[in-house]
Amino acid sequence: MNIPPHAQAFPAPAKLNLDLRITGRRADGYHELESIFRLIDLRDTVYLALRDDAEIIMHTPVAGVAPEQDLAYRAAALLQQHSGTRQGVEIWLEKNIPMGGGLGGGSSDAATVLLALNTLWQCGLSRDELIALGAKLGADVPFFIFGRSAFARGIGEKLAEIDLPKQWYVVVRPDVHVATAKIFAHPDLTRDSKPSIMPTFQSLQPFRNDMQAVVFREYPEVRKAYSELSAYRGALMTGSGACLFVPFDNEEEAYNLYRQISKSYEAYYAAGLDTHPLFQ
Repeated sequence: MNIPPHAQAFPAPAKLNLDLRITGRRADGYHELESIFRLIDLRDTVYLALRDDAEIIMHTPVAGVAPEQDLAYRAAALLQQHSGTRQGVEIWLEKNIPMGGGLGGGSSDAATVLLALNTLWQCGLSRDELIALGAKLGADVPFFIFGRSAFARGIGEKLAEIDLPKQWYVVVRPDVHVATAKIFAHPDLTRDSKPSIMPTFQSLQPFRNDMQAVVFREYPEVRKAYSELSAYRGALMTGSGACLFVPFDNEEEAYNLYRQISKSYEAYYAAGLDTHPLFQ
């Protein structure tokens, strides 16, 4: 990846759904969710180089995806249109977050593009305005712009701060891609979890993921990885999968499990973040 020296680097962290419950289904087919979103220090890097013309160039498109359909490209185009700027940008993505695993990598890349270009293009949009723009790109994008540990409602766009303890996570990616639409459409998916009144880290214990049972049934590779992880310690799935994670209050214990499990699986070791690196 040939990145020119004048390009600027910006971090795009991954997220975990520490808890995910489906409380209903709307008339438009979207599901009402409640979830605890946690940023972690596993991250992509977004490189941006400004242009004097209005051209947007995506140098690192995903295989099989047209550059104009990439979320990072779409984020730049949306901000350009909304702000009326005549500037352009060249974009490179250095991917470390596994794709299609429920860690929000594409959404985080898009949020970082919006946050960074809002400054570089001198658009002057507020965080709330950027969140509204991000919602047009995808349900997870607003969280990354919100930039703090959050309790989410709605389709993930209604966000409130939540206090979370310092934790470390071992994340495992089974070798399978889970089709999110297939899980949401599954007739056996739990859709009637009781909404929380006063959600806190403690009051929602034990954490769960309402999509997990259906994913395990449809994707035995995820169930197998879960069983192996749970032999060490309780695991959960993040988002619609396929990634699983194990939380730790002790950094050394987390690293020891990472060393063990990474012999068998694509695995990651990450600390929880209270705020996005670009929060300020």
